[in-house]
Amino acid sequence: MKRIQMIGLFVGVLCLLGVQARAEKESRERYSWTLGYNPDKSIPFYQPEKGAPLKLDVFLPENHTPAEKRGCIIFFFGGGWTSGNPNQFYGYAKYMASRGLVAISAQYRTKGSHGATPRECVEDGKRAIRYVREHAKELGVDPDKIIASGGSAGGHVAAACAMCPKIDAAPDSPLSCVPNALVLLNPVYDNGPEGYGHKTVAEYWKDISPLHNIRKGAPPTVVFFGSNDSCVPVATVKAFEKQMTDAGNTCESHIYEGEKHGFFHISKGGRKMFEDVLTKTDAFLVKNGYLNGKDNVAEWTAQAIKRLTSKP
Repeated sequence: MKRIQMIGLFVGVLCLLGVQARAEKESRERYSWTLGYNPDKSIPFYQPEKGAPLKLDVFLPENHTPAEKRGCIIFFFGGGWTSGNPNQFYGYAKYMASRGLVAISAQYRTKGSHGATPRECVEDGKRAIRYVREHAKELGVDPDKIIASGGSAGGHVAAACAMCPKIDAAPDSPLSCVPNALVLLNPVYDNGPEGYGHKTVAEYWKDISPLHNIRKGAPPTVVFFGSNDSCVPVATVKAFEKQMTDAGNTCESHIYEGEKHGFFHISKGGRKMFEDVLTKTDAFLVKNGYLNGKDNVAEWTAQAIKRLTSKP
């Protein structure tokens, strides 16, 4: 009888946990990661030898003119270097434009789009940053206030632009490809023997792994991770932060308990995670002189969702 009671209790607990998990999942309030927004303009910035040209999808602050010198944030999408689309960061870019930054969601070649290698992904990231610096006056951008950001493989591209000088298609360019700050969203920045994608980059992993190229003078960095990330363990996040601070660099990490890879997207982690990451990113950019005043994340997100859901 006791055994039957114990089994019944066990089944009941499992059912309760299942109900709680479903309720939590349904309460996430997920939406399209574009939030229904499109860029103000798209600018071709590089024509590969094969395949379609690469573009920068640009979101501008209200009433912005080229005469201004705004800070600029460049987002790189995720997809394991094999796939992905710049529209992943349209929602983030639109918010940053509302705060006064010129926000760009940049395209780079992937294995799926152009048969590219991770080396070429990073080369394209550096091309994008150099293009923005070269055309800063036309874009109304301060060339000394460029923030690189990205998620997953895009986070790797952003970090590698700052930390991996040996991967560069134009090493003699007078224009720097190094961003002035980094906002990294579950980046796969350890490509060593125990890290992500090592087999893909085995021949040159020491040159392309940000974790293994940290040096003094790296840009101030903020990092966001979920503790249940399937691509990068928390130990790697802590190792990266320690090496950065040991080298005299600024690095702050935010680890979200129980969250998985891609949690920062409103389409995956939901509204609460999206708003929290944006709030902390905003605070980091204010602290480092790229934004002013108080964030308006909650109000902006509410308006964006209302606009999205009221469309016929």
